[in-house]
Amino acid sequence: MSTDTTGAPTQGLPPALAEIVEDFHAVSEPERLQLLLDFSRGLPALPPRYAEHPELLEPVPECQSPIFLLTEVDDDADRTVRLFFSAPAEAPTTRGFAGILAEGLDGLPAETVLDVPGDVCSRLGLDRAVSPLRLRGMTGMLGRIQRQVREATAA
Repeated sequence: MSTDTTGAPTQGLPPALAEIVEDFHAVSEPERLQLLLDFSRGLPALPPRYAEHPELLEPVPECQSPIFLLTEVDDDADRTVRLFFSAPAEAPTTRGFAGILAEGLDGLPAETVLDVPGDVCSRLGLDRAVSPLRLRGMTGMLGRIQRQVREATAA
């Protein structure tokens, strides 16, 4: 269902991200917040090479909570993208958004990551449960990821 052309919320999304959007739409609005918290708990820890050098990560000032991210683009044929996030446990919404992006985009080809529509965060159906300011934070994360991928693939 990830690339149907009926105007569904998953249209144009890579399969893993489309599945996440489907999961959010499969539950009631109050349960969506719980699902967001689940993604918060599932955010992978930074590997030591970044945990010991947090200055290598880029801040995302659109987020209300301090979050930092970094992308790596492999030299393989697909230019596989790897995502790394640092977000405090006290910021479950921000961590949840980072967890969604990590699960939905990590390991994908650079071209696929660059093609992700900028409105993906609104497709989760959290508009009434999460403030617009917080939703803008996820959009800011995606924008930085895509910019870093563009810069890495242009080099």
